[in-house]
Amino acid sequence: MEACRDFLNWLDPDISVQILMYLEDPSDLVHVSSVSRSWRDFVIANGLFKHLCLRMFPQLSRVACVMELNKSRAKKPVEVGSSYSMEWESLARDHRVYATLAQVCTSFLVEDCISEAISASSTDHYPLESIHNTLLPAYTWRDPYWSSKGQSDPAVPETLIYKLKSELCVISEINICPFQGPNDFGSRHLGDSLPCNAEDTFIWTYTSPEFPMAQEGCLQNFRLPEPVLCIGGILQIELLGRVQRHELDGLFYICMSYVQVVGCSLSPTFCVEILETSGTFVLKNDMQGKFYTPTKFTQG
Repeated sequence: MEACRDFLNWLDPDISVQILMYLEDPSDLVHVSSVSRSWRDFVIANGLFKHLCLRMFPQLSRVACVMELNKSRAKKPVEVGSSYSMEWESLARDHRVYATLAQVCTSFLVEDCISEAISASSTDHYPLESIHNTLLPAYTWRDPYWSSKGQSDPAVPETLIYKLKSELCVISEINICPFQGPNDFGSRHLGDSLPCNAEDTFIWTYTSPEFPMAQEGCLQNFRLPEPVLCIGGILQIELLGRVQRHELDGLFYICMSYVQVVGCSLSPTFCVEILETSGTFVLKNDMQGKFYTPTKFTQG
């Protein structure tokens, strides 16, 4: 029986990389890495898991470096002149961390990712109508809600800022229930952020498209075009435009009953260290959590 030929040995390396870059499911790339040691080394040397994660989450372009926190699981540095150079160990570390990230991000259970309400751009009657009222589902018009201050200009926007359950969350959709009263349901877009030096200033790493909101006091779903990696654990909802005018003072208001951010937290498997001067961050993998280590190979 004729021995099988390894196409990696026959094709130009750049062509092989281009072929493997078509793989979009992390499990497929895991299988490729498990074919043989030579295939695993090829995946590591070309950073294929890193490229996959960057395609999934462009926000990872801000990663300055990666770290493994559990030293007992991480490979120890090797001496100069050994078979594993420092450069190879760096590539292997990137491979382990990004392989873990890709698998964790595609195998999570969704949940409400809001930890607490931080602030609203304005509040009409604080604390009676504060942003904290948006954390609990509302079932009737008598339930608590958040209300902005009134404006004579219907184009004045409002923002709601929330803290998420961890510094790294994958967000897939936002659910919002407007308060059915003297308010505008308008439209809005969403964003996540990195903390900056100023106490109340953020560097936004993603801004969604605008979504139209129906003029109905019911829970409305706004699914993002693709899941987004929220880095820094802060999410802002911007409410654009005001439609309804209060009959008593003639001013325009925006009122919301409930806000839900749907996705998953990557903690404790992953955390970040923000490098404030550069706007980049260190991606840290706690290897006591879920991690990828192929152990079996076919002959080759």
